[in-house]
Amino acid sequence: MRHGTWEPAPAARWEDGFLAGNGRHGALVLGDPEDDAVIVTHHTLVRPVHAPADTAPPRLAAALPALQDALLAGDTTAAERFTDGRPLRWVRPFHPAFRTRVRSPRPGAPGLPVRRSVDFTTGVVTAECGERRSEVFVSRADDVLVQYVTGPGPAVEVDLDHRLPGVPAELAVGRGVATARGRTVLTLRARYPDSPLGYTGLTLLLTDTGRTTVTAAGVRIEGAGRLLLLTRVRRHAGDLDTEGEAQALQALVDAGPGSRPVARSRPGGGTDLAAVHGRLLARHTALHGAAYRRVALDLGADEAERALPGSVLLRRPDSPALLERLFAAGRYHLLSSAGSHPPRLTGLWTGDWNTAWSGAFTTNANLNLQTASAVAADLPEVTEAHRNLLHGQTAHWKDNARAVFGARGIVAPTHTDGESGHTYHFSREYPLHLWTAGADWLLGPLLDHDEATGRPDPRTSALLAELARFYEDFLTRTGPDGRIAVVPSYSPENRPRGGGWGAVNATMDIAAARHALRAAADRAPRPDATRLRALADRLPPYRVNDEGALAEWAWPGLGDRYDHRHLSHLYPVWPLDEINPYDTPDLAKAAGRALELRGSENDSAHGHLHHGLVAARLRDAARTEDALARVLTGDYFHDSLMSAHYPGRDVYNADAAHTLPALLVEALVQSTPTRLVLLPAPPARCPHGRLTGIRTRFGARLDLTWSPAAYQAVLRPDRDAEIDLRTPAGAGRLVLRAGEERTVSS
Repeated sequence: MRHGTWEPAPAARWEDGFLAGNGRHGALVLGDPEDDAVIVTHHTLVRPVHAPADTAPPRLAAALPALQDALLAGDTTAAERFTDGRPLRWVRPFHPAFRTRVRSPRPGAPGLPVRRSVDFTTGVVTAECGERRSEVFVSRADDVLVQYVTGPGPAVEVDLDHRLPGVPAELAVGRGVATARGRTVLTLRARYPDSPLGYTGLTLLLTDTGRTTVTAAGVRIEGAGRLLLLTRVRRHAGDLDTEGEAQALQALVDAGPGSRPVARSRPGGGTDLAAVHGRLLARHTALHGAAYRRVALDLGADEAERALPGSVLLRRPDSPALLERLFAAGRYHLLSSAGSHPPRLTGLWTGDWNTAWSGAFTTNANLNLQTASAVAADLPEVTEAHRNLLHGQTAHWKDNARAVFGARGIVAPTHTDGESGHTYHFSREYPLHLWTAGADWLLGPLLDHDEATGRPDPRTSALLAELARFYEDFLTRTGPDGRIAVVPSYSPENRPRGGGWGAVNATMDIAAARHALRAAADRAPRPDATRLRALADRLPPYRVNDEGALAEWAWPGLGDRYDHRHLSHLYPVWPLDEINPYDTPDLAKAAGRALELRGSENDSAHGHLHHGLVAARLRDAARTEDALARVLTGDYFHDSLMSAHYPGRDVYNADAAHTLPALLVEALVQSTPTRLVLLPAPPARCPHGRLTGIRTRFGARLDLTWSPAAYQAVLRPDRDAEIDLRTPAGAGRLVLRAGEERTVSS
């Protein structure tokens, strides 16, 4: 199955649970028919472990001139003293809410086979065992987690259970149950330790027939043929109107759009649960299915391999069927985790309160890589979720600029929990408060989206203007050559030989400043545009070191440390495309040398895929293939097809799962507003195939078919364009007219 996956047994670990989500609520479905547990998550659930005063950005602006003087004078350790003395503080950790449990012991039939599956086209996770069938989805239309169980057995017990790994012993938990006329509302209220904040989960439980009795933990139901559970989570301060929340869930049962009654009573009483479930599912799939199906990859895999369980397919790393399935799963999981927020380090899911790196949004590579396919692979839902995060934190980004740098404008943090955008996670070894390139990288997907649609968004223009104001205030120092010196400067998460963690002229900082100023100038009135371009032109050039490689720091005396997981200095290659083989061949050669020298350090999945993305931009098919092979052979994927941060499925993490589709797209199709590149770096494991629905930044959608001997691209432009076309056959100009299909082939 290209558009789904399955397993012949329940998940023994939460990491292997199949996933569903609508970008707000998430579900990890384990699929055990005897204890049918669904772990419920929500993007807003972050534990308040700091006092508000501890999450303010450090007020260091008064000391900034002295730091700049010291760094320019050669004091390599000056930045280590640029702190307010606070200890390292991680952002507030993301955590699960609880699990819904439908327990139905079947002592008379212990040997019945179990099949669990997830359909990427609908977002439905199914578990089947004999006559029992459970379906779970998280509605994109109604923001509710839906579980529909048929043939549950003679008796089942249903409850909400907060006892998940790492749950704080001090978490104050209360439960409630209310039953009436075949309908039950289960409530779980949780209050964080030493905080007025908490969260409440509500499940509306409906049965078609049978008898319901209240138990110590929840309810027991005897003789039911069908169950329908509707679940929501709310994070809140103080009390929550649980009665109002329960009524809102009931309204989904009683009425359709426009409060039009649709629920029908069955003969003998009771709600027609099949009709309610069908209506809710149809409303959801109209949104989810349309988004998921826009782009597809077909590598012509063997049908027998396509039919294998995911766990078996993962042991065949050279199989085209595996790559097809991981591409599909990556799109599915990315879409499912993007809504109110873009994906976290763990997407939208975790089964443990002790989530690695707080389950944060990490903006110096991880979030950026995960969302890299959003525009080309036509998931504007992801771009909009990304926009929600940025605009929700703009005020805090302004605080960062004022407090740390004494500047107007905005500075983005390296880590955020999704609520606070303040910079407060930093230390001597990781002086993340010195990093100024983050806002430019985060704005990149919004700029790409505007180019693809041909409609500049005024909200993006406003953020760009704020970023330009920051650079106007910050870029005031010069080096011996009279060029601007970016000081302090930081290259995540590395330090130079011959220098300290905070330095001068990190290549990424130069590239980000130049890109932001020029992008802002393109949208600014003429006098402002002239001023911004002049400032951009005064930034220093990139440096090529003695080994012929693009240097990570463009400041004399700062050497490179090559064995590192990040590739921040190759930011002008990917995602910016400022350095490329067509316009800047000498710098592209130096970037290729830098990639050749770069080590993989601790084999982080994001490092391998970042390496592959840069290689694809440089038309290096061999390195693109190598990066892909390292991820496919390194045991990075759980049976759920969600990924891990390290080899051996170590540390649940969405980087590989969400970034892999981006790497495949980049290897096959690249576009800018003025250029189209076909098959720039096709991996050897993909000798032929078909990629459909790709969105270009010059306003056309594209279907590509290729084989070792030929290729064909069909373009459907929605606006006129004249572009530079690069193909395996050579270069040329391509003129497109809105509404006129155009085919390019060899």
